Amino acid sequence: MADAASRLTTLAEELLGEPLPVRLRAWDGSEAGPAGGPVLVVRDRRALRRMIWKPGELGLARAWVAGELDVEGDLYALLDGLSGLLWERGEETRSLLDSVRDPKLRAAARALLRLAGPFPPPKPPAEEMRGRSGNRHSKRRDKQAISHHYDVGNDFYELVLGPSMVYSCAYWTEDGTLEDAQRDKLDLIARKLNLQEGDRLLDVGCGWGSMAIHAAREYGARVVGVTLSREQAAYARKRIADEGLTDLIEIRVQDYRDVDDGPYDAISSIGMAEHVGAVKYREYADTLYGLLKPGGRLLNHQISRRPEPDEEAYEIDAFIDAYVFPDGELSPMGSTLTTLEDAGFEVRDVEAIREHYALTLRRWVANLEADWDRAVRLTSPGRARIWRLYMAASAVSFERNRIGVNQFLAVKTPGSGVSGTALRPRVWNEKTG
Repeated sequence: MADAASRLTTLAEELLGEPLPVRLRAWDGSEAGPAGGPVLVVRDRRALRRMIWKPGELGLARAWVAGELDVEGDLYALLDGLSGLLWERGEETRSLLDSVRDPKLRAAARALLRLAGPFPPPKPPAEEMRGRSGNRHSKRRDKQAISHHYDVGNDFYELVLGPSMVYSCAYWTEDGTLEDAQRDKLDLIARKLNLQEGDRLLDVGCGWGSMAIHAAREYGARVVGVTLSREQAAYARKRIADEGLTDLIEIRVQDYRDVDDGPYDAISSIGMAEHVGAVKYREYADTLYGLLKPGGRLLNHQISRRPEPDEEAYEIDAFIDAYVFPDGELSPMGSTLTTLEDAGFEVRDVEAIREHYALTLRRWVANLEADWDRAVRLTSPGRARIWRLYMAASAVSFERNRIGVNQFLAVKTPGSGVSGTALRPRVWNEKTG
């Protein structure tokens, strides 16, 4: 099977109808494709069997997690080069075999099958989410999904996220550190919520307690944080005790739909709404509206996607669904705004900060790569590889405007119409660029 790389490159280009934009190295040491850039390494031809059996993103993901695919060189550059094939061809890449009609392409597909070796394909990696039960976005199934993602060890998250333990987009200046940027993000949210001493703040999806601690320590707020992750809750409670803030903060393992001790002066929901799901998003907005006092504020910090020409055709990303955020769904920014308004909120401000998330993700990837061996020991080789690919690919997606992230400031404006919002709440730079 000499020169497998040339054969594989030729077959792939015949099936895809365009040149591969990256160099390829095969399991026999052969190479093909443009030189001078990153190299996609096919370490084992089992990767081909996975991709034939599950064409598109899931097959590639399984091969990556199993270590059968790797990258030598700049991972971001390779993902950027492949983005048109991976993300922007839509239905064209859904099946390499079912869509083949031309005799030449059928011959190429048969040759690829021979090159892949004997079937059936290997079993999916152990890190793949399986055994989900219950209806999508039911309380039971949401708890399973959250546990899959977050209950993988707080030490691992410390390694990736750094001391701030904030797992959402930071807010950057030109020369700030990750810790500076995360602190600035938490303070931006507190200021948008106009937190005052003694205010009751509900932090929905509180993570490891960073927003709760900041609001209590810096603003004197009384905070209830809710999470479905027991590991997060235990970690947050210890941090709060170490800070001497137990009289101001309560952390609950609780579904936000079960919170019944309103009204609250303010609600923060930071990177949580992505887990809610399209069919439950109105319920989410209604619930938070009902928990606020008249004049209360919601800060909803949420990843968005670009609108689809046919929204009914939207599908959850296969790799993210199987390995990262099971059942996670993204909504277009306009849909989120409309749902908040339909629930009764007055949306007072929307700030788009997608470039900030690309910077954040690149810093998290750097943290992971700098302590790779420890990350593997704390989880598994497959889990570490999942995180490296997920975060790097997400950074490229933010940079290419495939996805964004937005902060919605919404007010439960009373009948008087007095929103409590300043006439000019923002300070803009006089010049840009």
